Amino acid sequence: MATMKVHGNPFSMATMRVTAVLYEKDLHFQFINIDMMNSQHKKEPFISLNPFGQVPAFEDGDLKLFESRAITRYIADAYDENGTQLIIKNDPKKMAIIGLWLEVEAQQYEQPAAKLARELHFKPLFFGIPSDPKVVEENEAKLSVVLGIYEKRLSESKYLAGDSFTLADLHHLPTLHFLMMTPAKKLFESLPRVSAWVADISARPAWLKVISMLN
Repeated sequence: MATMKVHGNPFSMATMRVTAVLYEKDLHFQFINIDMMNSQHKKEPFISLNPFGQVPAFEDGDLKLFESRAITRYIADAYDENGTQLIIKNDPKKMAIIGLWLEVEAQQYEQPAAKLARELHFKPLFFGIPSDPKVVEENEAKLSVVLGIYEKRLSESKYLAGDSFTLADLHHLPTLHFLMMTPAKKLFESLPRVSAWVADISARPAWLKVISMLN
């Protein structure tokens, strides 16, 4: 079997989403670092792997993919028997619930969470640019609404899609990691079930391996 390849950057939240799945599935892969500060992701040979010039890109033999959520879904599906079961292939109703919360993460949670991570963490730390208070206020309000819905959902089940950790939970980890180092952590800590869920999924051994790549 050919070694899977991840072309990405350890600090890219989309890249972290992919490596988290690979570690959860206990799969061997080659990590090829893309120097984004020097715009390596906008040049050949990377641009041949992702014409949009965004990390990550992924290779599994002759299969080449980009878009992190498409990559994670492929890995969870193709390597279902390995490591942690992140989807439930033989139960359409349970898979529909996982699919629902995958959509919630992508369509409702990700936009305000990623904007806050950029404003509160990446802009000041990596670019020396102060956060925009209006952007922060607007997106904290949006994220607060989403997290209120999560709090109710987590009163009904341990994880978002049921009583076991799935891809729906995992997809949140990159933004959670950076937001919990910013003042936005108050949005999570003010909700007891959300706070417990964040602590639970952030302590998973596979995720700690992803964090170790930042060093």
